[in-house]
Amino acid sequence: MNWKHAFTSSIGKKLVMGITGISLIAFLCVHVYVNALIFVPDGYHKYEVAAHFLGSNPLTRIAEIGLLLGIILHIVQGLMLWSQNRSKRPVKYAVYDGKANSTWYSRSMGLLGTLILIFLVLHLAHFWAPNRWQQLTTGHERNLYAEMEAIFQNGIVVIVYILGCISLAWHLMHGFWSAFQTLGLSTAKYRPIINGIGIAFSILVPLLFIAMPVAFYFGWLPPAASFTEVAH
Repeated sequence: MNWKHAFTSSIGKKLVMGITGISLIAFLCVHVYVNALIFVPDGYHKYEVAAHFLGSNPLTRIAEIGLLLGIILHIVQGLMLWSQNRSKRPVKYAVYDGKANSTWYSRSMGLLGTLILIFLVLHLAHFWAPNRWQQLTTGHERNLYAEMEAIFQNGIVVIVYILGCISLAWHLMHGFWSAFQTLGLSTAKYRPIINGIGIAFSILVPLLFIAMPVAFYFGWLPPAASFTEVAH
């Protein structure tokens, strides 16, 4: 399969989706681990140290460029597949039973993908872009804990984040096992294990992401002002 087929054929698109999907799952593992540090004892300092390490490590900085491109490619390929599947059935079923003819996820993938995209853009605009810009212009990092504390005082932002995380959960419910299956890693022997891990991952990770804005909004976490800022 050449590069052209990888972006134009259905099989190629699914392979790209599988590869980028596995990469994004790995990223979510790292991201949710670092963010969840705010809930452990001395979480402020542990989170700041971890965030500083990831933000200042040259390998991480290179990897995040590839990850950002992978996210964009994953979204574009997903929307192309969704559009392609819809175009194959231009005429609706004479008697349409959504549950019988397709899954709720497949019928709503365009909506879920759009919600996740909005959530992603908002997240990057709130945290990643300002932090990277300050690093480039001043050589110093922003206090991301304090940033989260301030941003998540806005109830509308919190609701958008919650909706984005719920959409992510639905996406992972389908995408986790699908990525492994597309790459031939989900054999009959290991399929139940992979499916079980996928369900647990799809529930736990979005819940942890939801817990952060909710905890800051309701004041369940110590304020940044009560800590001595980590010297970078």
